Amino acid sequence: MKIVLDVMGGDLAPQAPVLGAINALEKTDNETKIILIGDQKVIAQHLKGYTSPRLSINHASEIIKASDRASKVVKSKPDSSMVRGLSLIKEKKADAFISAGNTGAQMVSSTLLLGRIPHVKRPALSVFFPALTGGKILCDVGANPDASATHLLQFAIMSSVYLDHVEGIKNPKIGLINIGEEPSKGSELYQKAYSLLEEELPNFLGNVESRNIMNTEADVLVCDGFVGNTIIKFAEGWMLSFADMIKEKIMSKARYKIGAQMIQPALEEIRNQFDYEEHGGTPLLGVNGISIVCHGASTSKAIMNSIILAQKSIKENIIEDISKDIDEHLEPLNES
Repeated sequence: MKIVLDVMGGDLAPQAPVLGAINALEKTDNETKIILIGDQKVIAQHLKGYTSPRLSINHASEIIKASDRASKVVKSKPDSSMVRGLSLIKEKKADAFISAGNTGAQMVSSTLLLGRIPHVKRPALSVFFPALTGGKILCDVGANPDASATHLLQFAIMSSVYLDHVEGIKNPKIGLINIGEEPSKGSELYQKAYSLLEEELPNFLGNVESRNIMNTEADVLVCDGFVGNTIIKFAEGWMLSFADMIKEKIMSKARYKIGAQMIQPALEEIRNQFDYEEHGGTPLLGVNGISIVCHGASTSKAIMNSIILAQKSIKENIIEDISKDIDEHLEPLNES
């Protein structure tokens, strides 16, 4: 199998992608080959003479910037590392693409170049996170700010396949993010979604209020992209602020410093549990090919884990099985 890595995308590019690829070679099997795509001279400089029969370079002369319009990059920058990389997937010359670059551009370019899985109406962006009751996936977190009830159903289906195949969570339970637990709560969209999910998915548990996200029994949490993006960005900001507050309090008194040393291992374990680097990116669900979206600040460790994730997604036939599960619910999905 061949995995294409965008070396020019991300806040820490090209250092982090190159080092992440080298480290991934030690963690993946010999069948996995990595294609570094980007400026050939820049890549060679950061490889510093390192070579491997499983590592190759594919030159791309253009770079997609944060200021580039996502909807235009396929035409405006055809020789960019992202467009060239996704084109290799389209042409069946590679099996997965990974980037920490412009997320909007990756979503649009993946949809345009790879197309959608048959009967999938809209691709969705998800995020995996640990919680008190195990790992969970939140979908959608930004790709579809205006979704329909049938879109939320397919988000639940695709996320369930992802958790089953990649994270090993069998028969995942589904929850619908809402402002209350009762079926009548929320907007008309969420009331319709509740009825549809209840009718179609035997593992649907009902509505989940945002205060219960970390302790709900649901493994998959679905919502429209506006709600999901708001939740995930608030969570990121709150965790950073909370960590700063703890640090400030610890440094304010000597006895706090002594106590902090005693609980340091526990604090470090919690930090690692919620560190996105431990998991890497997540596949853009619904596109007809494996396109893994990474955090813009991804380090070499996050890139390495994204490559491992890509390898597992390929081996587990995640695209084929999402297609099969979507086909089982064609009637409601064809209603809009």
